[in-house]
Amino acid sequence: MQKTTPASSPDAYVAALDGWRRACVGELRAAVRAASAMEEVVKWRHLVYLANGPVLLIRAEEARVLFGFWRGQQLLAIEPGLKPGGKYEMATLELREGMTVDPATVRLLTRKAVALNRTLGDPTLAAKRG
Repeated sequence: MQKTTPASSPDAYVAALDGWRRACVGELRAAVRAASAMEEVVKWRHLVYLANGPVLLIRAEEARVLFGFWRGQQLLAIEPGLKPGGKYEMATLELREGMTVDPATVRLLTRKAVALNRTLGDPTLAAKRG
């Protein structure tokens, strides 16, 4: 696996992408940022959004873009395409070239995910408490 230098900022992360992945990440990012005030960072080599702990991620890979939520399994009624997996009730939507997500759906998912963290706390701490 080829090691790459992590992007120095969220803007640099997007700028390093090309083609459909840049467009997809840009659209997701715009809708997420319009939905709620969160801290946006590059963590684990992708975009992570924080509000009382991690809320969601946007990760561009070679052939797909992942749009994931730490408590995404609680959001399946909003977006049935979310695939459960991993810790923290994680669920991720996999986007490939030519696929889109309605910006209104992205904003709703984001607002609900932020509300879950506000109500339930940081999902990583909740998991440690068991």
